[in-house]
Amino acid sequence: MEKAKNHRKKGNSNGDGDRDFFCRIRDAFGVFARKTSRVLGSAWAFVCAIVVIAVWGLTGPTFHYSDTWQLIINTGTTIVTFLMVFLIQNTQNRDAKAVHLKLDELIRALGPARNNLVDLEKLSDDELKTLEAEFEKLRKKAEGAKEEVEELKETAQGAKR
Repeated sequence: MEKAKNHRKKGNSNGDGDRDFFCRIRDAFGVFARKTSRVLGSAWAFVCAIVVIAVWGLTGPTFHYSDTWQLIINTGTTIVTFLMVFLIQNTQNRDAKAVHLKLDELIRALGPARNNLVDLEKLSDDELKTLEAEFEKLRKKAEGAKEEVEELKETAQGAKR
């Protein structure tokens, strides 16, 4: 994290001297996506959308439910949906990467954990299915052991009586 901060400080006064145009665009989009997702994911944004739809619906009789009147809402919702796909995908990608990094750190920090599980997201679908089957076997084995422990506890409690 500190290296990333130091890297941004180098260069000219705006910090973008050593970065190409596409890096700056990607970073600007990331900032825009974070701020926009915060605003558009709020209850107020939902209320505003409901108000826009209500106003549109109430103006229907005024415009005699014309094709233009319908085209306005269809075009508006299509454009908003198209743009929101990219914002949502950016937010999901960023959140997933953050979760993966946090989990990777936890796996790395735990001694008995298998460190080869750190990069699971890079495995093929077949490799993930194999690993999933392995964990399913471990889960069933653990459930069996848990049932045995419960039976032993019940037996021990019965013997005490």
